[in-house]
Amino acid sequence: MNRIAVKLQPAPGPSFVRALGAHGLGPLHRERLRELQVNVGRLCNQACHHCHVDAGPKRTEIMTWETMEKILAWAKAAGITAVDITGGAPEINPHFRRFVDEWLAQGSRITVRCNLTALLEPGQEDLAAWYAQRKIRLVCSLPCYTQKNVDAQRGDGVFEKSIEALKRLNAAGYGRDTTLTLDLVYNPGGAFLPVAQDKLEADYRQRLAENFGIVFSHLMTITNLPINRFAHFLERTGQHEKYMQLLEDNFNPATVPGLMCRHLISVDWRGRVYDCDFNQMLDLPLGDQPHRYLWDITADQLAGTPVAVDSHCFGCTAGAGSSCGGALA
Repeated sequence: MNRIAVKLQPAPGPSFVRALGAHGLGPLHRERLRELQVNVGRLCNQACHHCHVDAGPKRTEIMTWETMEKILAWAKAAGITAVDITGGAPEINPHFRRFVDEWLAQGSRITVRCNLTALLEPGQEDLAAWYAQRKIRLVCSLPCYTQKNVDAQRGDGVFEKSIEALKRLNAAGYGRDTTLTLDLVYNPGGAFLPVAQDKLEADYRQRLAENFGIVFSHLMTITNLPINRFAHFLERTGQHEKYMQLLEDNFNPATVPGLMCRHLISVDWRGRVYDCDFNQMLDLPLGDQPHRYLWDITADQLAGTPVAVDSHCFGCTAGAGSSCGGALA
């Protein structure tokens, strides 16, 4: 097994495998592949404190068009018609728009993970309208509805820019037209679990509508995983062991059937494959096997194969659960 040590790994702790076994749920295996999640690079116009990708303005990892072409060809041959495009800020990749259009030409359903402030970057002035024209589903980070909390996590001035971006998206029809999905993402501002997703969504709707006239489709709550910057925060503040115990103590077996690693694979900027985005950031390869590229495997080979797990997986199964689609239970 190849575990790259350049990133802060979760501290040794209770076995996630044993937790699954105690509930008759292990070992964890894949179902039929339904979706690709593609990270087109770690370059971002922000450097958020909680970022498990460790993205930022100085990152140089950028997916090339050659790699994108290989991914598109593989998906077409495999009959995969759902893709979740992420980063960094995916829009900053110079080939991003061409990549999206090629997925559309293949008849794919596209989700883009947007940090909102990318819409205000030079050269992106038409981005809201561009997204709307193509009916791209957007999943946008907004960790709170107050300026104080957002700026504390994401940097001074980010909340104001995020509100401006949301207004542009609303003006383009997002959150108003049922065919233009605008989902928001909340993550906690510290070492605690998210509150109930439905209750928090109601609070978001009220506060954003009353204060800014903003509407959206749904809210997703995502637990902070003890990876990269958030792991460093936990270590720096002496909370790592306590947080890992919190995640384990709140293990919820009802979340396991919906785990994203069961039905998607994560592809990094080089084209290498992982069981999920979090495993990608820990350099824990697909199935805990030696590194492979997407084009070196077939979709048919994946069903029923083991999923690589470690103690950070408690973050996806704690409480109501957490995935790229929000709460699981």
